[in-house]
Amino acid sequence: MNERWTIAGTRTAPPCTVVIFGASGDLAARKLLPALYNLDRCGLMAPTSAVLGFARSVIAPDVFRERARQSIIKYTGQKLDEERWQHFAAGLDYLSGLDHPDGFAMLKQRLEQIEAARELPPNRVFYLSVPPEAIKDSVAQLHAAGLIWPRGGPHFSRVVIEKPIGTDLQSALEITEALHHHLDESQIFRIDHYLGKETVQNLMVLRFANSIFEDFWSNRRIDHVQITVAEEEGVGTRAGYYDSAGALRDIVQNHILQLMSLTAMEPPTALSAEGVNDAKVNVLRTLRPMSPGAVRRSVVRAQYGPGTRDGQALLGYREEHGVRAGSHTETFVALKALIDNWRWAGVPFYLRTGRCMPRRSSSIFIQFKPVPEILFNRGAALPPDVMTIRIQPDEGFSLDVLAKRPDLDLTIQPVRMDLHYASQFNGPSPDAYERLLHDVMAGDQTLFLDDAFIRKSWEFVQGILDQWETLQDIPLETYAAGTWGPAAADELIRADGRQWYEP
Repeated sequence: MNERWTIAGTRTAPPCTVVIFGASGDLAARKLLPALYNLDRCGLMAPTSAVLGFARSVIAPDVFRERARQSIIKYTGQKLDEERWQHFAAGLDYLSGLDHPDGFAMLKQRLEQIEAARELPPNRVFYLSVPPEAIKDSVAQLHAAGLIWPRGGPHFSRVVIEKPIGTDLQSALEITEALHHHLDESQIFRIDHYLGKETVQNLMVLRFANSIFEDFWSNRRIDHVQITVAEEEGVGTRAGYYDSAGALRDIVQNHILQLMSLTAMEPPTALSAEGVNDAKVNVLRTLRPMSPGAVRRSVVRAQYGPGTRDGQALLGYREEHGVRAGSHTETFVALKALIDNWRWAGVPFYLRTGRCMPRRSSSIFIQFKPVPEILFNRGAALPPDVMTIRIQPDEGFSLDVLAKRPDLDLTIQPVRMDLHYASQFNGPSPDAYERLLHDVMAGDQTLFLDDAFIRKSWEFVQGILDQWETLQDIPLETYAAGTWGPAAADELIRADGRQWYEP
């Protein structure tokens, strides 16, 4: 039982220079630089590849390298391999001037210097870790500086864009139009780090590589699906961004609708970017829009107030530094979604996300229909069978079924068959950013969002935003920090005779 089957091996990416816009920021320190170091350490970056930080802050290259070293030690949780660090550091550079009038001309000059010194082809990856309002201008300036190669040439230019892509449907469409003015769709990599998580990718393997699951993955056997993305922390240092976004834009429009699409999609025609993206978008095409008034019945929004966790006092959202006085931004959303196709007709998908909850956890719960009310299910109802797919922090999945307890009596109780990736595969899974950055360098868009998904996901979310704006009687509920959300969210699912699973 120790055989290992591989569809396609992971190969060293083509030589290139990765330019990190906003390299002095938190994302670069926590995720991007550690991920790139690990790719280099494992031989998945070409030996001559380089990394160039580009930001407004004036930082000496040596200081930037030392900060990168400390970030890698802190966030990888591994002992630094000095030999590999020296190799990585030799290709690590920094340039200030992102906000300078000649900044992009300076960037082009520095890239040409790096490429000449390291005998690198002019293949470039531009990672735009910038606010959404700066995306259009950044791409326009890259193009004006002659840093975007045309599609199909001997060299590549690829642009990576972080969420959120827009703040509503209109702004998302404007960003897409601006990107397409300068870039081919094949050059755009819209990143959602959830798609790089091992468990999320394993959803397709679980469904389509195991014949036992496909037969009951539909309304014939499944009662309902729950998807929860819970964050333990409050808004912290992200208050400025979060207060203008809220939970619906920040998590539902991208992460949660991605997870729902992967859970509900039909088998893709191929394991290609086009095949997988088409299958996901087809789910959104059949997602029932929120008709006028439906938000009152099917969506709950809330904001956390003061509370406690483990005896420690927690601030309410409006007390957090950087939050506007009297803010009505939602920090929690729960909603009931319906997919109107043959596979899922009648199966509700309950989606929820929130901040300042009891713990950090992202999970998919699939509850199966009960057995007929005969034999063991006569009289008292038996607990349902449940599959749990754990995305973070403990990646894995489990199946709860019923069994007879060893005893002289006929006593039935739930038992759990459980897989933990870390113990099964002798170590933690690769970080999501490692996989996604490697895919960008390799030109593989399978785990990235295409423009059709962005458009359809925003169309669904816009229907909710519009009703929140026009229907003044829709309440903003409250919940105590450190709890699982407002009572109204429990009532939403309880009205259908169901209850939330605690992730």
